[in-house]
Amino acid sequence: MTDRVVYKIAPKALWREAEAAGRFEGAPVDHADGYIHFSTAGQARETAAKHFAGQDDLLLVAVDAATLGEALKWEVSRGGALFPHLYDALQLSAVLWARPLPLGADGRHLFPDDLPEDPA
Repeated sequence: MTDRVVYKIAPKALWREAEAAGRFEGAPVDHADGYIHFSTAGQARETAAKHFAGQDDLLLVAVDAATLGEALKWEVSRGGALFPHLYDALQLSAVLWARPLPLGADGRHLFPDDLPEDPA
C-alpha cells in the first residue's frame, strides 16, 4: 500500500498520556491484538462508526506512514480490505497532527473537512 497518511482514533485522555511519554503504546484493543490499529482516510469514518459509536472526547491522529518503516504492515481485515497495523510503539515524531473528533447532532463523528472520504 502507498497511503502516505494513516489515522488513529484515540481517547483524548489516553493520547495525553502518550504525549507525556513521548510515544503511544496503544489502546486496550491494540494491546489485546498485539499491534496498533490504524485506518486510511477512506476507512476512518467506518472505523469510528463501528468501534467508537456514541463516544465523545476522542481525537483523530494523523501519522506519516513513511516514517513507520517495516513495523507498519498492511493486513486483510474488515470486508477483505487492507488495514494498516503497527507492530511497535508509535513515536510521536511520526504524528502530523491530532484534532478533536466530536459527535454531531446526529450522533456521528464530525471529521475534519480536509479528510477525504475516498482518496484516489
